[in-house]
Amino acid sequence: MTFLRLVTTASILLQTALCSPLPAESSTAEKKFKQSYDFIVVGGGTAGNTVAARLSQQLPDSSVLVIEAGPYAPTEDRINIPGFKGSTLGTKYDWNFTSIPQEALNNRVITQSRGKVLGGTSAINLLIWDRATEPEYDGWEEVGNPGWGWDTMIKAMNKAENFTNPGPPIYTENTGYGVAGPINAVVNRYIPEHQELWRPSLENIGVEWNSEWLGGDMVGAAYHSSTIDPTYWNRSYSALEYLPRAGSKLVVMTDTQVAKINLKKKDPKVVATGVTLLNGDIITANNEVIISGGTIQSPGLLELSGIGCADTLEAAGVKQLVDLPGVGENLQDHTRIQASYQLKDNYTSFDRLKVDPEYAAEQLALWRAGESGAYDYAASAYSYNNWSSILGSEEASLVNAAKQVAAEMNNVVDDKKVEWLSNPEISQAEFILSDGYTGSKGYPAQGTPLYGKGFTTIIAGLMHQLARGSVHIKSSDVSVYPTYDPNFASNEYDLRAIVAMAKYIRKIAQSAPFSQVWVSEYEPGLDVVQTDAEWEAYVRNNTNTFYHPVGTCAMLPREDGGVVDSSLMVYGTTNLRVVDASVIPVLLAAHPQTGIYGIAERAAEIISTSWKAIAR
Repeated sequence: MTFLRLVTTASILLQTALCSPLPAESSTAEKKFKQSYDFIVVGGGTAGNTVAARLSQQLPDSSVLVIEAGPYAPTEDRINIPGFKGSTLGTKYDWNFTSIPQEALNNRVITQSRGKVLGGTSAINLLIWDRATEPEYDGWEEVGNPGWGWDTMIKAMNKAENFTNPGPPIYTENTGYGVAGPINAVVNRYIPEHQELWRPSLENIGVEWNSEWLGGDMVGAAYHSSTIDPTYWNRSYSALEYLPRAGSKLVVMTDTQVAKINLKKKDPKVVATGVTLLNGDIITANNEVIISGGTIQSPGLLELSGIGCADTLEAAGVKQLVDLPGVGENLQDHTRIQASYQLKDNYTSFDRLKVDPEYAAEQLALWRAGESGAYDYAASAYSYNNWSSILGSEEASLVNAAKQVAAEMNNVVDDKKVEWLSNPEISQAEFILSDGYTGSKGYPAQGTPLYGKGFTTIIAGLMHQLARGSVHIKSSDVSVYPTYDPNFASNEYDLRAIVAMAKYIRKIAQSAPFSQVWVSEYEPGLDVVQTDAEWEAYVRNNTNTFYHPVGTCAMLPREDGGVVDSSLMVYGTTNLRVVDASVIPVLLAAHPQTGIYGIAERAAEIISTSWKAIAR
């Protein structure tokens, strides 16, 4: 039996047994937390729990404190059951950030969901587990980060991974993945019947099947894996998998928000001495403070502490200690567009769980009994495409538009993305066949003719948009949400690319044999959107985030807008690091959680090695 040590805001240490199949929430001990720790990790999310647990293993004599703003929720069905994916968005487990109005999207406001719970976004995401192509990770190294290429990242990602269902026809090679890591990944055992037509339909329009997609080659169609533990078929995420493996000197404080990092000037740099909590309490860090607040909040915590652009800090009433204008800049995301199709009545859709209580109860009972059913389902069918497969001879025109946009921006990040456009091994668009309705129009209202009908949705994501946004504080109060501007579709390339993906969705849907499973295009509608002008209008009215924000504390040279160096140390500091998705310099063509775990694994190695060297 293992134990996870938790400290509540009432200063009570909860020693919680993690019993199979899922951990309990009972308190069995009470202790006061200490006022100092060797390492303080701010944020108990995907990366925070990973780096904290590994540090406690690799430096067993060092005390490690994780501070998480959200609650501990080990028995929450909406987190644990794959079929409840998405149901926690907008709830108490979600920070629920909102953007400023997006001019290119008809001034619509975009909601960005981030996990506010122990486990962070790994506890509320849609469980997708894949990774990008080998040249993309090498690109991280090429923009100025020695040691961050494919060879090191694949080792780190494999260290986090336990992929347990290789073999034909899902994954034909026995390489490219890890089998002993904390995070479980499997291809769904429950694949809806209509999704079985994905492969032949994509092949009929020239997209090859790829059954080795974890080994550095993502282009092609496949059934990808999800972060699910096949023992109990529950979500596998950082709080559940990493923290129970931690050493005995790890402590986790939940329901507690950090107001700022305490910094002390030590010319020519500053030293992080600890943190101040929202309630005013101060906790000292003997060795390091590690920020793992995520892409939206890590830059804000730096700014609240006096690190950032002078104008931003002055406007918020914060005294500048380190001039670092890259903080909060370089925000990148995958933009999303989709179309939904009404299935023929002989196909059962995921929608039935929402409209048929008796069926939902039956399927939930199957899950609780460990038997296969609809609540096993996360997502299955994918395709990662280059522009040639989507546009054919029209590819050159779109690439030229990208080159013109990048030339105007003149930065290493967009230059790298344009370089990738000419590499057919690198994906530029992702397509997901999602069971059930997941569009923006809304499921048919009760009492209307289509209520109770089943739908399927094809979602597309732009992998390397050139628009880069920002996140900045607007107050010295950490409780005030930052100004979040993803800057979606704000240039010619991005807008044209999203339109091209939307058109290609329809091409997939109308390709045999998939064309045989649906009776109508519910959204946007075959008779509603046909002309180029109508497609552009549809894109402006429906483009959204894929919930993959990265880059706001970029690992780049300082002169290129970087915030952290290749050891993840914040420029101008001696012992303050950032370890989360915000350090990603260039967004990859993949769902980011695999890379985030890899970043945290690499960070733990870097940090523990440096402190072992000091001890010698």
